Amino acid sequence: MPIEPIEILMIEDNADDVELTREALSLGKIHNRLRVLQDGQEALEYLLGYGRHKAPPAHLPGLILLDLRLPRLDGIDVLKRIKTEPILKRVPVVVLTTSKRDEDIVQSYDLGVNSYIQKPVGFDKFIETVKNLELYWILTNTQPICNGKH
Repeated sequence: MPIEPIEILMIEDNADDVELTREALSLGKIHNRLRVLQDGQEALEYLLGYGRHKAPPAHLPGLILLDLRLPRLDGIDVLKRIKTEPILKRVPVVVLTTSKRDEDIVQSYDLGVNSYIQKPVGFDKFIETVKNLELYWILTNTQPICNGKH
């Protein structure tokens, strides 16, 4: 049975990391849609349907890749909001960040993050990490049923 592509929402302000992620995803067998938002405030506006985004998306993303160091609203605040919104709290969130600070790791897990991954520095390692994320979160993991609509 073919696997239906899902949307991956990447909340990331570093264009190089976005391009590396796109490249890693394109090397996979499943062609997921990657939507990129560059700051935390815009991400919440998109997910909840306010501000520039007049309505929430018709279908929730199947996975959120979240950087912690974001303009306007940082990733910790975005994670807090996602995990307290009834419609969003079951969407898997993977923190993909350069931070290896213990307080960021602990706070992320306390807020309900599904996984915390420090971004690898090297090109090949970064590509491998994103491919492994896709393999696990898209092909292996069984997610709870969400109606996917607001």
